[in-house]
Amino acid sequence: MTKFIILSIAFAISASLWSEKLIAASVDKSVIRVNTTMQSYNLVQPWEKGASSTRIGLGAVLGGGKVLVTAQMVTDATYIELEKPDTAAKTTAQVITVDYEANLALLKPINDNDFLSDRIPFELDTDLSPKDKVEAWQFETSGTPVTTQITVSKAEVRQSFIDTSRFLQIQANGPVQYRSGSFTLPVAKNNKLAGLLISYSSKDQISNILPASIIEHFLKDTEDGKYTGFPNLGIMYSQTLDEQFRNYLKLNQEDGGVFVSKVIEGASAAAASIKSGDVILSINGKGIDSRGNYNDPVWGKLSFSHLVRGKAFTGDSIKIKILRAGQKKEIDLQLIRRPAEDYLIDPYMFDRGPKFSIIGGLVFQELSVPFLKLFGNDWQSRAPIKMLMAHASPEMYEKEGRRKLVILTRTIPTPATLGYERLSTLIVTKINGVPINDIQDVDKAATMPTNGQHRIEFDSYPKLIFLDAVLAGRVNASLEQRIGITKRLK
Repeated sequence: MTKFIILSIAFAISASLWSEKLIAASVDKSVIRVNTTMQSYNLVQPWEKGASSTRIGLGAVLGGGKVLVTAQMVTDATYIELEKPDTAAKTTAQVITVDYEANLALLKPINDNDFLSDRIPFELDTDLSPKDKVEAWQFETSGTPVTTQITVSKAEVRQSFIDTSRFLQIQANGPVQYRSGSFTLPVAKNNKLAGLLISYSSKDQISNILPASIIEHFLKDTEDGKYTGFPNLGIMYSQTLDEQFRNYLKLNQEDGGVFVSKVIEGASAAAASIKSGDVILSINGKGIDSRGNYNDPVWGKLSFSHLVRGKAFTGDSIKIKILRAGQKKEIDLQLIRRPAEDYLIDPYMFDRGPKFSIIGGLVFQELSVPFLKLFGNDWQSRAPIKMLMAHASPEMYEKEGRRKLVILTRTIPTPATLGYERLSTLIVTKINGVPINDIQDVDKAATMPTNGQHRIEFDSYPKLIFLDAVLAGRVNASLEQRIGITKRLK
């Protein structure tokens, strides 16, 4: 009898292990092709779109009939398609949540809710550490699964898809051959999702991976259906390595800390009354050294920003120890996120065209970082100095009540703009006496000409110009017929 019970238990354990093996994630059942058609807007002629392009990537199947991809895969997407590599079956999909700062997006089939029912969802593995072996999963053009083993080496907080956003990334070593034009690749550890491979250097054979810990943070935030995004501390800081500087700040030899050089209005630090001149010594008990790093138990030295963006959620409270005028002080800080649309100059702009308005051939737009980047890779030195100053110190305009910075981006040669054809990249201050604080003000001011003329003021030469209001109205009607749209205010 005892022998029978033991055999029964052994059989049950064996059956359980076999069952787990059957439902474990696999390349052919947990990875899906994502085909995207995208079309961005023309920032010079904002009423137009640029040429269409396509992008192919691989997504990770998750529970609830969802697919995880990088946000880069769906920027300015006009069409998204999911494709099963093993059967070539396809269906259209839509974005349900996207975070361009974290470079993550969730997709879901639009009409076919059962499309992913024969797929096996990934579980997450957030316990990566140095020397771990992970696999990049992908497919041949034929649909044959391909796995490539690479070795985790280190982690660091690096620039993400957006220039101003920095998140934890894992570095792994080993050759990875991209197959079938894949743009992103799921990375697995023990058949669980360990991250998304977002870039690869064939020269150095180094892969950069967005880890599952950041993915988990993103997914938890989406659970209640109200995605809030990763919080912003909202400071600019300097290292405190110089001994004379440390003496001036009255920093002890055993203290590290970073010097707060600027506090961004509307973000967490400003709300907690952290000031320029403060020195941040620790966050939630984690000491910060003079270079701005804390000691992570797994990865060693990491930027302290990971304690805010990678470890905490918007709405969480954290404890920050600061040094202010030589006195140590602990502050309870509630983390908030300042949305990108609340900045004077939009740091990025996807899935919509630039807001603009035309008066008689003068094209007005809200300034954005993508517009500044039209001046080339070295735009930070080549763009107009007034715009660069506004980008560096937006508070001087925000104090005036500006919600956005409106500029004259170009002049279309028309009968109303004779003599003004070369005017461009000027910051607008008033139109017809109305202070211009966003693009809606331009549209409102255009309805109130004075003595039959539009009076347009700038903050630099030529300072003031006039347009005949009747002629400008006729030109706008003609442009409406020719280009189809003369304003976009939302």
